[in-house]
Amino acid sequence: MPPEMLLLAALDGLAYGSLIFLVAVGLSLIFGVLGIVNVAHGSFYAIGAYVAAAGVLAIGAAGLPTWLAFPTLLIAAALVGILVGGLVEIALLRRVYGKEEVLQLIVTFAVFMILEDAQKVVFGVQPYFANAPMNWLGTVEVFGIFYTIYQLVLMPLVALAVLLGLRFFLRRTSFGRAIVAVTQDREAATAMGIDAARVYLITFIIGASLAALGGALASATTSLTPGIGAGTLVLSFAVAATAGLGRIEGAAVAALLIGLGRSAAVYFAPEFDVLIPYLIMMLVLLVRPQGLFSTVQTRKV
Repeated sequence: MPPEMLLLAALDGLAYGSLIFLVAVGLSLIFGVLGIVNVAHGSFYAIGAYVAAAGVLAIGAAGLPTWLAFPTLLIAAALVGILVGGLVEIALLRRVYGKEEVLQLIVTFAVFMILEDAQKVVFGVQPYFANAPMNWLGTVEVFGIFYTIYQLVLMPLVALAVLLGLRFFLRRTSFGRAIVAVTQDREAATAMGIDAARVYLITFIIGASLAALGGALASATTSLTPGIGAGTLVLSFAVAATAGLGRIEGAAVAALLIGLGRSAAVYFAPEFDVLIPYLIMMLVLLVRPQGLFSTVQTRKV
């Protein structure tokens, strides 16, 4: 087994795991606080990717400096989270809090289908590819292998910053502690003067923005076509289930594990490429049905 292929598989796994982590941690955060398994989460990823790609292409067409593409990725993610995520939470989800899980799943699935069609109406069905940010950063040699700096450095750094930022936000800020209080006991938190509706809205916007950020980063590395949100949604569910729904640090470990497993399959057993992430999830859940990092109570942040 050539060492170069092992190294490539490891680097690809790190990049892919970083990307999936951003989507999965948003999904876990929403479940941990709101108690909703959000099937529409994949649409935020896809819309974030399309909006970011459209912005990067517009910058190139206008002849503006390429470095402006990087703030464009962040702005696209924030806009999708605030506008699309906020609208979904206000108009639909807050009407089904506390309802049966089946109803919540049906509602979020309906939102997913609506947003999938909306993407086709707005962006069309032709592929989008905006690789200017990745090309601008160039490549670096790693033990004789040239690899893009965008995937090797930027994507893992963003994932790490999100992980550390979320932990600091939830543990060290007053609003973060309010989120934890609502998660543990909404009635008691409301009695203490915490606005639970505001907590739910902001939490959902953060989760949606993280999914959109994953899509925005992915837009520079792959061609965007209709349906990209569905595949990412299923993988993010696999990561969240492997970690334990609601577990933020666990999502990072599970994303890296699944990313490395999938990458290894691509290089050494491509016929199992699609199977590996779900095989990992199945093996973990057979041993620990609550996930690697969950206790019996999974609604934790």
